[in-house]
Amino acid sequence: MKKILFVIHDLHYGGAEKVLVNLVNNMDRKKFDITVMALFGGGVNEQFLAENVRLIICHKKAVRGNSKIMKLFSPQFLFTHYIKDKYDIIVSYLEGPSARIVSGCQDKDTKLVSWIHVEQHDRKTAYRAFRNYEEALTCYRRFDRTVCVSEYVKNDFQSIFPVENPVSVLYNTNETEKIREAAKEPVNELEFKKDEIKLVGLGKLMANKGFDKLARIHARLIREGYKVHTYILGEGPERNKIKKIAEENGCADTFTLLGYQTNPYKYVAKCDVFVCSSVAEGFSTAATEALILGVPVVTTRVSGMEEMLGKNNEFGIVVNGTDEDKLYDGLKVMVSLQKTREKYRDKARERSKIFLKENTVLEVEKMFESMMKNEA
Repeated sequence: MKKILFVIHDLHYGGAEKVLVNLVNNMDRKKFDITVMALFGGGVNEQFLAENVRLIICHKKAVRGNSKIMKLFSPQFLFTHYIKDKYDIIVSYLEGPSARIVSGCQDKDTKLVSWIHVEQHDRKTAYRAFRNYEEALTCYRRFDRTVCVSEYVKNDFQSIFPVENPVSVLYNTNETEKIREAAKEPVNELEFKKDEIKLVGLGKLMANKGFDKLARIHARLIREGYKVHTYILGEGPERNKIKKIAEENGCADTFTLLGYQTNPYKYVAKCDVFVCSSVAEGFSTAATEALILGVPVVTTRVSGMEEMLGKNNEFGIVVNGTDEDKLYDGLKVMVSLQKTREKYRDKARERSKIFLKENTVLEVEKMFESMMKNEA
């Protein structure tokens, strides 16, 4: 049995945090002994880890400026400080601090994996958690393999960091059957009106998710006479700003902030269109889950969406860019035409088959096994 350690910043709200839990919960326990190390505790996703997954919390909660504090110490010092046991494989499951810590491993018998979830675009963004670009490049070159969640993220990473070791793409793990089962739960908190076209967005309320943009688009659709109701699932620092936009546009009664929900699927499944308004993504977990639930997707052109929905809008609508007007045009097409929504509902169900849990987990297990055999 191979011992594997996954290192992540925390297990709070977020797609990467959720899919890590999905992955480790479903890996073969006859082959792998799994530990998850969260640098900072208190995350909502901690509760969902399986009992046979060991959880290590380094600090009870995050400290403001922790990334700057960590940069005072070398990767080697941080590794020996945080990681006391010996493992066959250690995975940094996010960019930044976890990658810097894991790269400090000096044991030649331990294989190192860096898992990249987001597009970073430029050097300055990519080395933010490191002392400088040169240190970041040195750290990433220490990994035996880099895994990216989409081809777009892979190309982006390789354009910034010319590493020599293998860089591959593995799609995120989703609890397909659990998602569909959870979606059957009734919604008691509010009544979804039958004569409204229901739009839904899901994610942490941060600037890069573009929910302020979606609030303005919603207001435009209302002014043009469309009976739409938008629901946002998530919490974050942008909540008051988004709420204020809806209020100032006189549509707060049809733009509902539902907050963080442990079961968002019961809401998503009852909506007509899933909207991704982001300006940056890795490989959107929320959009994947919408497809699993058979909900049509309209999205900005961010990382992974063409892989997910097809270059010619075969399985959903990918607008040409990330700006507000283009997303508005794409949403208007979906809102205006019931036949279009019905078409993409069928296409969503068809596309969801490539994200079956069994397939994504098996690919990860194959990668780990090949690494232990020193295969490419």
